[in-house]
Amino acid sequence: MSEVVVNQIKEEEGQLQDYSVDQLAGAVVLVLGAIAGLLQVIWMSKCHCKVNLCYIFRCERRPPTEEEMKTLKDKINSKKQDKILKKEDKILKKEDAILKRQTSAPIEPEPEPEPEIDRLV
Repeated sequence: MSEVVVNQIKEEEGQLQDYSVDQLAGAVVLVLGAIAGLLQVIWMSKCHCKVNLCYIFRCERRPPTEEEMKTLKDKINSKKQDKILKKEDKILKKEDAILKRQTSAPIEPEPEPEPEIDRLV
């Protein structure tokens, strides 16, 4: 390569391109979203953690005790039972509606088939 091209590459290495304000805002949002996602993963974990934001906001999270876990499991089981009962009620209501439609319509007996002459002989 010639010296002019090498010098031009060296001069452009440390310079950033001209970016618009909306591109800068997008980059800031992406970085803040990544940090927030990382903090959410840490916060939702079951480990003991403390959050200190420049001594302005302090928060501490402890994992639930065994008693709290039992009550949470009981709540989950009761919600599951409630869902199952609601679905059963819906199914029963639909079946009742179908039965009412069938009983309200008169049932006509099927006509008896006429005997075939070939069978009688």
